[in-house]
Amino acid sequence: MKLAEALQLRADLQKRMEQLAARLYDNATVQEGESPAEDPAALLTEYDECASQLEDLMARINRTNCETRTDRGTLTELLSRRDCLKLRVGTYQNFLTSASSLTRRATRSEIRICSAVSVPAYRKKADALSRELRETDNAIQAANWSTELL
Repeated sequence: MKLAEALQLRADLQKRMEQLAARLYDNATVQEGESPAEDPAALLTEYDECASQLEDLMARINRTNCETRTDRGTLTELLSRRDCLKLRVGTYQNFLTSASSLTRRATRSEIRICSAVSVPAYRKKADALSRELRETDNAIQAANWSTELL
């Protein structure tokens, strides 16, 4: 199984567990004299089986990420880099939105609001970070589809 397939399976298992948990909550209590629509014990058994599969799969994914090398480092390093780049890009974009929104004055006596930074210079930096984020994400995706799960 390729790493990308394992990641899809992980997402499916997580979604399945969320659905089972919701069904468990719905069937946790019933009116006296009634029976639940679904057997909570059976739901818990299925939930526990999914949790065991997920635990094993996540360990294998993490092991694969640690041991898979690319020309830019291990997958774990690339994932860390991508996460930090996402944070940086988001902060730069929000900062530049604030720095770009200047208020208009109706009269000359009103307070003038100016940008504290050169927006075009920081926009170039944000664009470079966005490009690096895309390239890092592409490298991760390429590795995911070419790497066998350990």
